[in-house]
Amino acid sequence: MATPGEPCTGLRVWNQTEQEPVAYHFLSLCFLRTAGSWVPPMYLWVLGPIYLFYIHRHGQCYLRMSHLFKIKMVLGFALILLYTFNAAIPLWRIHQGLSQAPELLIHPTVWLATMSFATFLIHMERKKGVRASGVLFGYWLLCCLLPVINTVQQASAGSFHQEPLHHLATYLCLTLVVAELVLSCLVDQPPFFSEESQPLNPCPEAEASFPSKAMFWWASGLLWKGYRKLLGPKDLWSLGRENSSEELVSQLEREWRRSCNVLPGHKGHSGVRAPETEAFLQPERNQRGPLLRAIWRVFRSTFLLGTLSLVISDAFRFAVPKLLSLFLEFMGDRDSSAWTGWLLAVLMFLSACLQTLFEQQHMYRAKVLQMRLRTAITGLVYRKVLVLSSGSRKSSAAGDVVNLVSVDIQRLVESVIYLNGLWLLFLWIIVCFVYLWQLLGPSALTAVAVFLSLLPLNFFITKKRSYHQEEQMRQKASRARLTSSMLRTVRTIKSHGWECAFLERLLHIRGRELGALRTSTLLFSVSLVSFQVSTFLVALVVFAVHTLVAEDNAMDAEKAFVTLTVLSILNKAQAFLPFSVHCIVQARVSFDRLAAFLCLEEVDPNGMVSSPSRCSSKDRISIHNGTFTWSQESPPCLHGINLTVPQGCLLAVVGPVGAGKSSLLSALLGELLKVEGSVSIEGSVAYVPQEAWVQNTSVVENVCFRQELDLPWLQKVLEACALGSDVASFPAGVHTPIGEQGMNLSGGQKQRLSLARAVYRKAAVYLLDDPLAALDAHVSQQVFKQVIGPSGLLQGTTRILVTHTLHVLPQADQILVLDNGTIAEMGSYQDLLHRNGALVGLLDGARQPASEGEGGAHAAATGDDLGGFPGGGKPTHRAERPRPTEAGPVKGSTTSEAQTEPSLDDPEATELIAGENSVRYGRVKTTTYLSYLRAVGTPFCTYTLFLFLCQQVASFCQGYWLSLWADDPVVDGRQMHAALRGWVFGLLGCLQAIGLFASMAAVFLGGARASGLLFRSLLWDVARSPVGFFERTPVGNLLNRFSKETDTVDVDIPDKLRSLLTYAFGLLEVGLAVTMATPLAIVAILPLMLLYAGFQSLYVATSCQLRRLESASYSSVCSHMAETFQGSLVVRAFRAQAPFTAQHDALMDENQRVSFPRLVADRWLAANLELLGNGLVFVAATCAVLSKTHLSAGLVGFSVSAALQVTQTLQWVVRSWTDLENSMVAVERVQDYTHVPKEAPWKLPTCTAHRLWPCGGQIEFRDFGLRHRPELPMAVQGVSLKIHAGEKVGIVGRTGAGKSSLAWGLLRLQEAAEGDIWIDGVPITHVGLHTLRSRITIIPQDPVLFPGSLRMNLDLLQEHTDEGIWAALETVQLKAFVTSLPGQLQYECAGQGDDLSVGQKQLLCLARALLRKTQILILDEATASVDPGTEMQMQAALERWFTQCTVLLIAHRLRSVMDCARVLVMDEGQVAESGSPAQLLAQKGLFYKLAQESGLA
Repeated sequence: MATPGEPCTGLRVWNQTEQEPVAYHFLSLCFLRTAGSWVPPMYLWVLGPIYLFYIHRHGQCYLRMSHLFKIKMVLGFALILLYTFNAAIPLWRIHQGLSQAPELLIHPTVWLATMSFATFLIHMERKKGVRASGVLFGYWLLCCLLPVINTVQQASAGSFHQEPLHHLATYLCLTLVVAELVLSCLVDQPPFFSEESQPLNPCPEAEASFPSKAMFWWASGLLWKGYRKLLGPKDLWSLGRENSSEELVSQLEREWRRSCNVLPGHKGHSGVRAPETEAFLQPERNQRGPLLRAIWRVFRSTFLLGTLSLVISDAFRFAVPKLLSLFLEFMGDRDSSAWTGWLLAVLMFLSACLQTLFEQQHMYRAKVLQMRLRTAITGLVYRKVLVLSSGSRKSSAAGDVVNLVSVDIQRLVESVIYLNGLWLLFLWIIVCFVYLWQLLGPSALTAVAVFLSLLPLNFFITKKRSYHQEEQMRQKASRARLTSSMLRTVRTIKSHGWECAFLERLLHIRGRELGALRTSTLLFSVSLVSFQVSTFLVALVVFAVHTLVAEDNAMDAEKAFVTLTVLSILNKAQAFLPFSVHCIVQARVSFDRLAAFLCLEEVDPNGMVSSPSRCSSKDRISIHNGTFTWSQESPPCLHGINLTVPQGCLLAVVGPVGAGKSSLLSALLGELLKVEGSVSIEGSVAYVPQEAWVQNTSVVENVCFRQELDLPWLQKVLEACALGSDVASFPAGVHTPIGEQGMNLSGGQKQRLSLARAVYRKAAVYLLDDPLAALDAHVSQQVFKQVIGPSGLLQGTTRILVTHTLHVLPQADQILVLDNGTIAEMGSYQDLLHRNGALVGLLDGARQPASEGEGGAHAAATGDDLGGFPGGGKPTHRAERPRPTEAGPVKGSTTSEAQTEPSLDDPEATELIAGENSVRYGRVKTTTYLSYLRAVGTPFCTYTLFLFLCQQVASFCQGYWLSLWADDPVVDGRQMHAALRGWVFGLLGCLQAIGLFASMAAVFLGGARASGLLFRSLLWDVARSPVGFFERTPVGNLLNRFSKETDTVDVDIPDKLRSLLTYAFGLLEVGLAVTMATPLAIVAILPLMLLYAGFQSLYVATSCQLRRLESASYSSVCSHMAETFQGSLVVRAFRAQAPFTAQHDALMDENQRVSFPRLVADRWLAANLELLGNGLVFVAATCAVLSKTHLSAGLVGFSVSAALQVTQTLQWVVRSWTDLENSMVAVERVQDYTHVPKEAPWKLPTCTAHRLWPCGGQIEFRDFGLRHRPELPMAVQGVSLKIHAGEKVGIVGRTGAGKSSLAWGLLRLQEAAEGDIWIDGVPITHVGLHTLRSRITIIPQDPVLFPGSLRMNLDLLQEHTDEGIWAALETVQLKAFVTSLPGQLQYECAGQGDDLSVGQKQLLCLARALLRKTQILILDEATASVDPGTEMQMQAALERWFTQCTVLLIAHRLRSVMDCARVLVMDEGQVAESGSPAQLLAQKGLFYKLAQESGLA
């Protein structure tokens, strides 16, 4: 060894002919001293210029000259002086004539230049605002190596008296460098002038030192806070601008536009357009290429930096087996010095730690990239939704868009982690084979053969599993569609007693789904076993071949356990490679779907020319020779339209169903594809759609619709739209939240709210698509008079009113009659009457059913009554009682799981999250785990644990047996019992494989069993709940239980449970191996266990809360996306794209505020637990060094190699436990409805009604009363009346009078609060619900169809022949229509009959009612939403088929009840009047007033 003052001459480390242990060559102090001399300067001179360039480009404001900076500079100058002194001494000695080795001059000179550069970097960091430097931290850490070596060398030599100055310089250098290292662990003060305002709760990463950043300690504060209390919105960090949605989407959109514009043949958009009308992005050729290039340009720097971290991590990953080899070589050499073992233990620890830190930095950057990519692409999708054409919207449902966001984007961003696996894993495989060749020679080639032989098996399993997974997904999608349809139409299903039929159908689909799931999971178990056992198989074959063939065939510890360590890395590569390929392939499919969606047809910005209002202009709207179509493939729906609407005109548009009335408004809005002609509108536009669209927000926000609040105008608008009293009755007035899809409003309230939104706009042009259809007659007249009519709020504006309410036509300035897509006639009301054309035909058709009681076809049409306001009096309006289907606004009703957290910083919104709809906090209760285990089965659980224990015992015995094999004595180059050792090793491996497969299969099969039972229980609990339960529970909540939560129970819980058990038992094996080999390790393992428990407690408590918050916030993003998709027509009409985009960005940012802490918490756990695992490796190695004299190399190899495998096992135990706990929330949620009160039994064992009951249909109410909920007043009270068999009774009254409540009471949808109802002498409470409901037919106001064939919809219980069905269709005049459909009766209805018109659906419902042939028929405003022609068809069919039946006709069109034998007039829940229509008109009571309001008296 060189003395302190002499150079390393004759370094034996480079002499490869010397027969000394390899460890000696690379671990001599002289070699380490040489490395310590040159590595730090090379490090800084390579990275320093790059770092300078980076901080010059990305620098911020300069920092204050703090005390920290001053001390760093003083220490830097001290080091410069010290190395100046060290360089001067050799020069002085040379000057004195003493010969000096060149290194004594070169080394201090190089270090002097390097220290000067480091001091310059400290200065530049302050100028550029760098508060913590990773480059300089690494430099000072490396600088410590040489002074430490010199100090050890000099202290051991004991030559202080010979060269005191050299010793003092060494000690001073070590002190100064360590001081600089300590100071580099601190963070400097913030910049003097900050360019950006400081957020309220900034992310602590900016304030963190480099070691804190490397090990993610800066997140510890949030984790500690989450452990001590429930995390709230204010506890989460503010989002940096670099992660904000606005910034990321604008970057990606800008790059995509650039990519699209450079496409060959691409034509850029000409001219300048307003942002609201500009087409988004429509590449004409390649769909995938431009988007991929744009993503690469925006995110490449983050990706490449993460890739660099991964490559460095892999370098240290492969250093560990080499160091283990040296360590086992040291353990086998009894003459080697102890310091070599200590040094190797430290190097193994440092290599493992550096691998951990660089790998976690790669994962951190990849996860941040995933988060940013998801934000950017979701933003692109949202912006595309706002510009989709009508044709594109028909090809993509709202569910498809949500699926695109929640599934496809997720798959795409998850593929980021696997991209490097496509090339880096091949490098892994090459390095592993090089290692194996060094260890075993040509025997390593057999490993290639084994791995190649396993590949076909794995690919076959993957292919078969993919088939069964696809089958499961198909069944799941089918189940989800049917479940959604059932929940949205539950009132209709219960009214008809169809629950059992739907449950049977649903459970049949569920059975097929679980069957595919079981097969898929069993194949997955085989795949997992093949991957995990492949290490054993390769080792067995390699060891066998090596033992039988190789010359030096003795199996020592180095060959055995280093081979196993290398094979474990190789196995990871082999397992990860096909998985990476699979994920990339899936991501490519999803990427193609995204690109295809983003390139869908958009609204033509030139389809309608909108210009600002000009006072001099007479015409507001004009269409010249317009021909329009919904899409390029479909035929034109409007032909040759020429239309001019002057300023202030009220134009009424009428015509039969399918004439093109709504299409005309769509053409005016620019929604239709313009084939020829021109469309222009002057001034701002407000639009009221036929189907009201309301947002999941408050009343005031729905009405103001992103405009400033003008309270007096708001009150005026609400009163005019007949919403004043309704809003006053709401719990929070105008601030009452509206439920999802307006679920807590009646149909009339939704329509009037939609109208109020348009009126509040103060637009110049109003396009109104039949807003009066869903309103009662008196409300309709009030709204028309005060809003739409000549004296309403909209007077002076240009209004186009599409309507079926013909009595308002005399109030219109002009009337346009459409027929088959063309203008049949146009003119004033009187002109068109005199022409006796299309309008007269419509009026005649509307009046025919009631002409006998009205004295002529046009008598009332020409009088003042048709104006609708006899006597000029204002009709009184009371608060409309919300339909129990959408029970009145209840605080918190908006917070379905899709909208649990609209704004994390909004305390009011957070308060609304209450009860079952809220985000769940705290740990999962033990009872939840027990309920799941009970569903699995106690014997099954015990059997599974036993199997896991058996396979782990086999694994431990296998490793221990290998250590015994390695320690067998070698005689004449061979081991005596090699064959026996090999056979037993193979037998133990086979037993482990069998046990592993059996244990995993048991977990998956038990999970499928539990999932089936829990789903059946959930389905039964929901199906048996009364209608009131569905009124109070948002559909989103129920759908979430049946889709997301059920999927979690199906797939996630068994998989997480399998992972937890596998890792936990593996951890026990490692602990046993280490303590058995070195019992002294227990002393160190106990503190490690305490730290492990602490980390686990901090992480689990916080991670569970963050995951639930993230799920809730992302659900709000998906919900807003779906809501915007459904209302995009309204958003575009109001030119509100910019505010909606801003709202989406805000929702995404709130989601990012939760996603970012969660991913940081994951990295915090991984980094710290892997460091703990590395500590266990260090403990095992150091204990082996201490016990070297009585330990065999084989046992040490078993202990240390096992400890090396535990590094990632530690974190995966905690991660699996956390994932399992998060998934267990799903079990809590599917059991939420277990204790919900259930409705009466469907079937009674002793039913008082005979099989043909009721024979006549006599109904008797005996002091009947009911209330919708216990806390509400009586909706009906004191009703006592008898309805004779075969009598036709009309029931009328104002909104909220209790008309429909009588029908619900008759069907027991609401149970009686007092009194009873008798049918044919039998109390209905003595009859099972299904028996009762199957003997009564109801035709509701809203026609309901279900997913499935037309025949299934007409004959759900399969009780009728095709002939009977065709006869019913002929009766309702739909036979010709159904015959023209593809498949005829087997025609599949899209969704809920979305491809049929409202009139056609209502006629199909009528045909369904005709087939039931019951003695009692209830028409609950069945003709309210159809045109007069369809109403006439329905009346005619009912007259023929139900002449002998008892008919209850609930109507708000009094014209419908004029031919009834008796009319009941309801008022405030009581029967106010009863008698024939003529008698009631003669009494001039309440019925007379209603008739006056309807223009019939």
